[in-house]
Amino acid sequence: MNPAVRELLHSRRAELGLAPVADSIDPLDRVLIASDLAFDVLRRQPELLAWLRRPGDWPVEELPAVGDDGFAEALRRYRRRHSVRLIARDLFGLDSVPETLGGATQLAESCIEQALAQAATELSARFGHARRSDGAPITLAVIGMGKLGGGELNFSSDVDLILGYAEGGETDGPRKLSFEEYFASVGQRLAQLLGDVSVEGFVARVDYRLRPFGTAGRVAWTFDAMEQYYQREGRDWERYAWIKARTVAGDRTGGAELIESLRPFVYRRYLDFTAIEGLRDMKSRIDLEVDRRDLDGNLKLGPGGIRECEFIVQLAQMIRGGREPSLRTPSFYRALEAATTSGFLDAGESAQLRHAYEFLRRVENRVQMLADEQTHSLPQDPVARLRVAIGLGHDDVDTLDAAIAEVRGTVSALFARVLDPPARDKPLRLGEHGTETPAQLIEHFGPEVAEAFHGLLNSLPVKRMDTAAKSRFERATPRLLAEAHQQHLADAQVLRLLRLLHAIAGRSSYLALLAERRGARDRVVEVFKRSSFLAERVIQHPLLLDDLLDERQGGDFDIDREFDRHLQRAAQDDPEALLIALNEARQSVLFRTGLDWLAGTLDAHACSTRLADIAEVSVQRVVHWVTREHEAQHGRLGEGLLVVAYGSFGGVELGFASDLDLVFLYCDVDDDRLSDGPRPLDRSRYYARLAQRVLHWLGTSTRAGHLYEVDMRLRPDGAKGLLVSSLSTFAEYQEARAWTYEQQALVRARVVAGAAIGQQRFAEIRARVLGRVRDRVALDTEVRGMRERWRQELDRSTREWFDLKQGEGGLVDLEFWVQRCVLGATQTHPELARTTRTAELIDLAARDGLLGTDDARFLRDTHTLWLTQSLHCTLDGRPRVLARTDDVLSRAQRLASLVV
Repeated sequence: MNPAVRELLHSRRAELGLAPVADSIDPLDRVLIASDLAFDVLRRQPELLAWLRRPGDWPVEELPAVGDDGFAEALRRYRRRHSVRLIARDLFGLDSVPETLGGATQLAESCIEQALAQAATELSARFGHARRSDGAPITLAVIGMGKLGGGELNFSSDVDLILGYAEGGETDGPRKLSFEEYFASVGQRLAQLLGDVSVEGFVARVDYRLRPFGTAGRVAWTFDAMEQYYQREGRDWERYAWIKARTVAGDRTGGAELIESLRPFVYRRYLDFTAIEGLRDMKSRIDLEVDRRDLDGNLKLGPGGIRECEFIVQLAQMIRGGREPSLRTPSFYRALEAATTSGFLDAGESAQLRHAYEFLRRVENRVQMLADEQTHSLPQDPVARLRVAIGLGHDDVDTLDAAIAEVRGTVSALFARVLDPPARDKPLRLGEHGTETPAQLIEHFGPEVAEAFHGLLNSLPVKRMDTAAKSRFERATPRLLAEAHQQHLADAQVLRLLRLLHAIAGRSSYLALLAERRGARDRVVEVFKRSSFLAERVIQHPLLLDDLLDERQGGDFDIDREFDRHLQRAAQDDPEALLIALNEARQSVLFRTGLDWLAGTLDAHACSTRLADIAEVSVQRVVHWVTREHEAQHGRLGEGLLVVAYGSFGGVELGFASDLDLVFLYCDVDDDRLSDGPRPLDRSRYYARLAQRVLHWLGTSTRAGHLYEVDMRLRPDGAKGLLVSSLSTFAEYQEARAWTYEQQALVRARVVAGAAIGQQRFAEIRARVLGRVRDRVALDTEVRGMRERWRQELDRSTREWFDLKQGEGGLVDLEFWVQRCVLGATQTHPELARTTRTAELIDLAARDGLLGTDDARFLRDTHTLWLTQSLHCTLDGRPRVLARTDDVLSRAQRLASLVV
């Protein structure tokens, strides 16, 4: 042991009446070496030594009751005693770093709560109480910021507080004060009770500088005034600050409501890439301060320090927190876990960051435990530095310094990767009035593009840009166009890019990302090159850029969970907000499906199945909400609405732009029965209104688009029939009056929303109808006749082009063959009624000997090919036709010969 440290330990043990220093250091020696504060408290209160030898049994003490004059000193003694307990548990290895930080936070909160009560008592004795208009008392809400808000307070840290209260008014005492004056006085007294230094030390240094307008602003604000301030004046650094906000004392309900009301200020609805610029600016300012004050070795602010650890996690929160609620937490640990789960950090990076953070926080705490000072740098005094090293389990300072350097290097590298320094391309200069058209633009693209670009520069959204947005626009635009040139985009595709820039001119966050991230520009240009359908979606709904630019996207995902993620942002009692959120959810998952298709991660069957699943979830959510709203007005009647999908939706082969073929049914209800709500209805009006509302929700246009066009012509009696029918009426119609083409359609009919009993009843009706005995010759004649009529009316084939859907040998021919097979063979092969999928029906027909093996393989392959080409055509924004090549004609002719 270093002689100076041994001498210090010998002196302290002697003063405490302990035996001389032994050859090895025991846990108590670590405390005496590591903390002047602990030694001072033990010297004043030697009875604590007994508890110190078993800190796990340290009693939980409350602050003793004392008069006003003795409160401040009693609070300081309370804090010092519990601080020694924290020191001992840390040095004895009983607490992890999160537990040590949590213990320091709990101690601070306890002291703040008690000091607040004391301050309010003192002020109320002089000026009376603050009360609402109904006489209920008003309490100050103390919002903890920074590490206090995160529950991760340093051992000897100041506490960043913001004070708020519910409403204005005057106290009810003989000497009245406005609430503004009263709560400001309470706040000032709170700071004195916590921060004034006496012979017993201090409790916590209080910092109110994070409040609105900083030191120039009022000490305490009404909740409404704070909300207005942040909406009008809030700056980027204040958004970062409020990530860590948590009510720690006083009016906890009011404080929590304030924090919730500020959520839109802190977290944007879209992916907020301006956070990168804001964080980079904050980091630059910190670096300047580090250089100015020579703080390179500072554990908190220096390179690779604690602040960079926090910035990495906060960047994920700022960018994605508006869309991912799990990131909206003041806790570093919970936010790190959420950032990892969401894919912002991989598991290895997350583990590295957590290890580095805990290592640096432990060192920081040990430095502060030394003399109860708020410092973030190792002491310059060599003996003091060695004492810290010994407390951390190192034999010398060099090994500690090496460990710190290694950890900080890891953090610096990770921070640099996450922050991704901006590209250094030369910015485009728009000119004083935005009238200059760069010569390169005219050189690389045609005159129509140059003219459109000139129009963009002179458009109102661009002219109205503030300085920051214009800077981002000037950097993003030429880089995006250069990328378009490198990827050989056609002029029509470049024109869409310019329309996108116009659409996002008021959304500076997207401009920031396109200006800084080449990968983002690559993704945008690639999608605009490969799919006019997806490009138009992005232009019409720029929020889809969140999905396009989110590098984590791709592969399978849970559709229900994705819908929930969008919908939980909407007020559940606001139909308009719910409908907008539902449209946003549907737009997002459909767009991501398109991206997966372009990436080659989905084949045609998986893609069309996912599109059908998206429609099914959409319909189910609409039916759920509409039914809930309907029942609130009219009550319940029967088992509810049954929604039956037909066509490509029923066959689970939906396209990107498909409408939905639907039929509405309901389980039978007695004729004279009424619904049991406040406004009862008979069964026909009850279900008709319910169905009308479902159709309205599916088709209503919102700022996020509309869900689906709906075709109801396959209902009983077609366009002349009732909007909704009972199951018994439906069964009677199918068995007695339905045309053959309607029974063909039943082959691909399935229930997509409704009660289980209704689904079972429909399945029984469908199986019975499909399994009827039919005259095969008459059936073949009717099916062929219907197919010919359809072809004459709908086939768009020409000498040059083959209609994928209606052409001879196209998808409809294949579907008609399958339907004819099911109608003719289900009586003897009932398993044909168990699925609605064309591919599965082909397999069943082959298995049952209704189709030869080679023909079955050919039908499967052709079905897959036509479906694939159909999806490609939609995403390319062109009609679903193929050039009449020899291969296409050969395949179509063979298919036509099979299905005749």
